[in-house]
Amino acid sequence: MSGQLTLSEAIISFASCIVVIFITLPIHEWAHGFLSTCLGDPTPRYQGRLTLNPLAHIDWLGALAILTCGIGWAKPVQVNARYYKSPKWGMALVALAGPISNILTAFVAYFLYYLIWVVMSLTGILQNDLIWHTLIFMFFNVIAYISVSLAVFNLIPIPPFDGSRILFTLLPQKYYFKIMQYERYIFMGFFLFLIVDNWLERNYSFSFLSLILDPIIDFVLYCISNLAFLPFKLLLGVLT
Repeated sequence: MSGQLTLSEAIISFASCIVVIFITLPIHEWAHGFLSTCLGDPTPRYQGRLTLNPLAHIDWLGALAILTCGIGWAKPVQVNARYYKSPKWGMALVALAGPISNILTAFVAYFLYYLIWVVMSLTGILQNDLIWHTLIFMFFNVIAYISVSLAVFNLIPIPPFDGSRILFTLLPQKYYFKIMQYERYIFMGFFLFLIVDNWLERNYSFSFLSLILDPIIDFVLYCISNLAFLPFKLLLGVLT
């Protein structure tokens, strides 16, 4: 949304970010731990991460980043691929579980919005109070947007993001583990890129990352929104 936010819009945006911090991110990390546990790894359970309690997953610096920048992170769940029958493919599945949970969260957000919208439309509330409709849409839309952004961002094929675990399954095992030895340094280089990219966006309104990721995020949001609206579209077709 361009321009200055009104007080109501700012409150709704803040509330949406709080939902993401205390619900979306914990679900993301829980999904990693849950699938890893299903594949035979007891590590997430031993470390107390096999829970939806947000306090077990929140990284407060990452939470602050969400409130200020719209995207952030939680404490990563530690897993041990040695327990998997196929370590590389097991890691890929565990990595994919997080972004999928974000996509499902976005779907639920849009579904709830359309449910409320249909109820408001059928009861006539929508015609009498458009401001509430706008604020409700903004609330669920911000949740969906941040959730999908987290999913897409995490699928970047650079260590330690989930996308690297998925992409590297295509590499021979010796190259896979060789690259993972330099995971920290690769991430430091990418972090420097993010700083430069953020500086370009603030000073020149140009971002390499946004140029690549925004069309993907918009497309995924479009697909999820239409899928979530489909049952209500069918319902309204029956009622009218």
